[in-house]
Amino acid sequence: MLYDIAIAGAGVTGGMLARELTRYRLSCCILEKENDVAMGASKANSGIIHGGFDPEPGTLKARLNAEGVPLLYKAAQELHVPYRRNGSLVVAFDQTEEDTLQRLYERGLQNGIAQMRLISGEEARALEPNLSPEVTKALLVPTAGIICPYQLTIAAVGNAMDNGAELLRNFEIVSIEKEEYFTLHAKDGRTVQARFLVNCAGTSADRIAEMLNDRFYTVIPRAGEYLLLDKTEGKTVSHTIFQVPTKNGKGVLVTPTADGNLLLGPTASVVQEAEDTRTTPAGLDFVETFAKRSVPAVNTRNVITSFAGVRASEQGGDFIIRPSGKVDGFLHIAAIDSPGLSSCVAIAKYAVEQLRGMGLSAEPNPDFNGEREDPHAFRKMSDAEKDAFIKQHPAYGRIVCRCETVSEGEIRDSLHRNPAAADVDGVKRRTRSGMGRCQGGFCAPYVMRLIAEETRCPMEQVTKKGGRSAMVFGEEEEA
Repeated sequence: MLYDIAIAGAGVTGGMLARELTRYRLSCCILEKENDVAMGASKANSGIIHGGFDPEPGTLKARLNAEGVPLLYKAAQELHVPYRRNGSLVVAFDQTEEDTLQRLYERGLQNGIAQMRLISGEEARALEPNLSPEVTKALLVPTAGIICPYQLTIAAVGNAMDNGAELLRNFEIVSIEKEEYFTLHAKDGRTVQARFLVNCAGTSADRIAEMLNDRFYTVIPRAGEYLLLDKTEGKTVSHTIFQVPTKNGKGVLVTPTADGNLLLGPTASVVQEAEDTRTTPAGLDFVETFAKRSVPAVNTRNVITSFAGVRASEQGGDFIIRPSGKVDGFLHIAAIDSPGLSSCVAIAKYAVEQLRGMGLSAEPNPDFNGEREDPHAFRKMSDAEKDAFIKQHPAYGRIVCRCETVSEGEIRDSLHRNPAAADVDGVKRRTRSGMGRCQGGFCAPYVMRLIAEETRCPMEQVTKKGGRSAMVFGEEEEA
């Protein structure tokens, strides 16, 4: 099939772009090299909706962050993605850092960010009693928030597919030809043709560009290590607490998550390989030390897991969203590091403007529906409503994940909605089974059995995340 547009990469940027493109009468496909969406930086980041004071005025980051925050809140509501508008505090510990806060405040005003204000250390502790007594001043940004990044990506791609987009998983692009159309070749032999190609490949974006001899940037993979604490610690702070930023990033933060945990991190270390998502003792010690500088009450005895994500940065420091200067119909969307999540809806709209300027003809799609059915409707029911629902659907009364209170019915329903994402991590990201204190230690075998039943495959074929990530090994007994 010949598509109007092919998108390389099913992270939050590619997903939101696909959703935006389905507002028009266009055929669109998303090509993802992994077994599921949100498998790169979109599943392993802070989940912060940044207020917009940090980007350099006049940059794309500054413009799209400011435009993107209200658009993201609206999209989250339409897509039923967990989020909270909890606000953020950037804290200073001495006069030098107070001077930096003043510059950030002035920069935020230039970027058009409203409602910010500088407050004293005492005022900051009135808002956050667990804040360090050594904090002397803070920048309060009420418009900032938190969101679940992988659920946002899943919802964006899902809504795009509801509106006609196609998702091709395990489509690792190994070569691209451009004659009249783009022809993209996958490692497994599949091919796709499209009139336009958008490069949203994250840490692989420069390699995709090189396939068309249009590599004018080099992605710098920068790893961030995190500590995730149990929900018992989720109320340690209510705001997202930052320290003053450095040239390597926004520093170690302490923040509640949209799902009620407490998150600490990240580091900001350049790595040689984008797939290098290892955590290190030194990195996690760094996170703990600097998190406790802001909030000494942080209880790292209740860490339930650690993880790392690799984001795609670039030496120029700004987003790269521009048409190719060499290949007609080729649009680069690269180096989407922070505040990429906050900007994702605005990036999608800006990209469509770029595509129109490149000759894309886009008529409105009268059947577009930006609303998505709430996958967490059962959780939001009252006890009486749940009792009535369970009488009609008994599987919802059988709890699989005790830590997160996820039922068999919710897992089976997720597998029905997303048959392509039939692996343990795919179920985890959609239902939160395995996200609790035991990290799947008790519920994983039950989840595997449900996947095997729903997909009618032997347990040996159930994987953690696709590919060669089998959960169990064995041989079938002879009949």
